[in-house]
Amino acid sequence: MRIAVTGSTGLIGTALTRSLRADGHDIVRLVRRSSQDARRYEGAAAAGRPAPEGGSTGGSPAGSAERPPSEVRWDPKGQYVQVEGLAGCDAVVHLAGAGVGDRRWTPAYKKEIRDSRVLGTAALADALASLDEPPRTLIVGTAIGYYGETGDRAVDESAPPGEGFLPDVCQEWEEAAAAAEEAGIRTVYARTGLVVARGGGAWGRLFPIFKAGLGGRLGDGTQYWSHIALHDHIAALRHLLDHEDLSGPFNLTSPEPVTNREVTAAMGRVLHRPTPFPVPAPVLKAALGEFAGDVLGSQRVLPKRLLDSGFRFAFSNIDDAVRAALR
Repeated sequence: MRIAVTGSTGLIGTALTRSLRADGHDIVRLVRRSSQDARRYEGAAAAGRPAPEGGSTGGSPAGSAERPPSEVRWDPKGQYVQVEGLAGCDAVVHLAGAGVGDRRWTPAYKKEIRDSRVLGTAALADALASLDEPPRTLIVGTAIGYYGETGDRAVDESAPPGEGFLPDVCQEWEEAAAAAEEAGIRTVYARTGLVVARGGGAWGRLFPIFKAGLGGRLGDGTQYWSHIALHDHIAALRHLLDHEDLSGPFNLTSPEPVTNREVTAAMGRVLHRPTPFPVPAPVLKAALGEFAGDVLGSQRVLPKRLLDSGFRFAFSNIDDAVRAALR
């Protein structure tokens, strides 16, 4: 298949493109910079010529058949997509968005979080819908933030949205893909939990702390963290790509959600380090501001639809997920 990916340089995007390429799939990366591929399309349009059939970043020998583009330019906030470069794609996986925990939640950064997701998704959906032959599948990587605070109550995809900033963003995020659904594109919403990985994301910040023996529970540690091993996350995305009868929301979380206290114990066991330094809630709130409410909040989310579709997790247990991240 020919598959376009946004956010291809992030934690999940890097792992996904590596997995897809290993199996022989062609990847088109949507990039914000002006790639050589994108410049060739823009140059043809400016000159009034038909868009070239392709062009790799390294060029092609004279007289040889040109390959389709490996990079396509887009501007999520400017709602621009070099749409011609997506022609011929079988599927699109949309993973781009500003990191929720990357910076303190100032009003400006909350707008960045919202706009990077909602405007980018709308631009991409509109571009795909405009193609004469749109891709069969669009997977939008959203988040379990959709459900808001759930406490000890387990929720699956049938649960209504929660209340607050992140649930509101997640609702708008998914609604922004409406143009793709209306164009008949199979649209999947991959609501992702906390990805257990060393290379990035929230968990990537935990590993150095715990390896140094400075880890501990956050707040009272009773809040549920719905996690997923990076390996399982990529396998789930591949499962959703391959099964064309699947659409709508899917929770990409382990079927065994655990509390932050249990996460802390697992990190200590697997890394063979003490975990003596709990971080009190007031300290988190002082350090993180409004985002601390989500760190201390509880989300007990189950992947019912994924399991019902026949998907099987390799690392559902928290200890196994942490060990897999260390490989």
